Amino acid sequence: MSIISEYREKLSNKNLDFVTDNSKIISPDDVLKIPRVTEAYLCSPDANIYEIDFTRFKIRDLESGAVLFEIAKPPVDHTDENVENEEVIDPNAGRFVRYQFTPQFLKLKTVGATVEFTVGCKPVNKFRMIEKHYFRDKLLKTFDFEFGFCIPYSKNTCEHIYEFPTLSQELIEEMIASPFETRSDSFYFVDDRLVMHNKADYAYNGGVNV
Repeated sequence: MSIISEYREKLSNKNLDFVTDNSKIISPDDVLKIPRVTEAYLCSPDANIYEIDFTRFKIRDLESGAVLFEIAKPPVDHTDENVENEEVIDPNAGRFVRYQFTPQFLKLKTVGATVEFTVGCKPVNKFRMIEKHYFRDKLLKTFDFEFGFCIPYSKNTCEHIYEFPTLSQELIEEMIASPFETRSDSFYFVDDRLVMHNKADYAYNGGVNV
């Protein structure tokens, strides 16, 4: 059974806990064929054998230069090493982000997304991201970016340019009225093998909690 057939079978069975066995290779071609947002992660956190860690993320409007969103991972505190009863860390922590923007965000044409990340002891070859954005079951756009080669123990920064699709006024109004029904899957590959899968959802209602 192919990865896509297996995914579709799991989806039809509504198995929301489906996580692909890391021994199976999921390629860029595989995820490009997936017809809708996935219901679960297609690889486990253990697939990230390269210890890729995203530490800062910024979105800016390229026309005005205004920063629309920025977040940085706090530094690790090693001062208290004798803490007992440490909390259990959720293995999926950091794999999901919820964004809240104003309606004006949907009228932007191009934004720049700057990401800062570190890698571990292994060299990272052909680092690539495929990001698919959906509104409900409708694919809005697929973005495909190359990070290139990263040397071991390096800290890297790059900016990718997102050219947004032209949306009808009717669709824009529907997306504003339906917070968090716009979602995305971000798939990260090294040597054409899936090593990370992150998810996000979006609201464009001015940041009002729903």
